[in-house]
Amino acid sequence: MRLCAIRCASASIRKGGRQLRAEQDGLCDCQVLLMDTSVITALAALAGATIGGLTSVVASWSIQRAQAREQRLASYQLRRQNVYKEFIEQASKLHIHALQNDKADVSALMGLYAEISKMRVLSSARVVDNADQIIKKVINAYLEPNKTFPELRQMAHSGLIDPLRNFSEACRAESEGHRYGPPV
Repeated sequence: MRLCAIRCASASIRKGGRQLRAEQDGLCDCQVLLMDTSVITALAALAGATIGGLTSVVASWSIQRAQAREQRLASYQLRRQNVYKEFIEQASKLHIHALQNDKADVSALMGLYAEISKMRVLSSARVVDNADQIIKKVINAYLEPNKTFPELRQMAHSGLIDPLRNFSEACRAESEGHRYGPPV
C-alpha cells in the first residue's frame, strides 16, 4: 500500500479522497483509473455480433413460422374448395335428373351424402345446413311430376331451377370470413 501511495503521489494530490477509497479496496488510484480501450472495443463488438445474430435467427424463425401457417391455411382452403366443387357438380346433375325422372338415383344421392360428410369435417355449420337443404330439394324433385322443357325454362326465369345458390353464397361467405376471398 505504501509503494502505491508514493507512486501515485501526484495523482493523489489532485484526486484527494479517491486515494483513500482505492487504498481501502486494496487498489492504487492509478490502477483504478487505467482502462484498456481495446478490451471495451472487443466486448462491444462481441455484444453487437451476438445481438445481431440473435435478431437474425429470431426474424428468420418468425418468418418461416408465418409462411408455414399461411401455407397450411391455403392448403386447407383448397381442400374445402375441392369438396365444394365436387358437391356442386354432383348436386346439379342429380337435380336435373330428379326434375326429368321419377326413379331416384340412390347411388348418386349417397355420393352427395358422402360429400356432405366431408364438409362436416372441413366446413362451417351454415355450409353443411345449406348442403342438406339441397339434398332435400333433390329428393322432393323426384317426388314431383317430371318437368317438360317449357316448365324448365319457366323455372330458369323464376330462379327455381338453381337450388345451389344459397349453398354457393354460404361457401363464399365462409371463404371471406377466413380472409381468403373468392378464388381467383
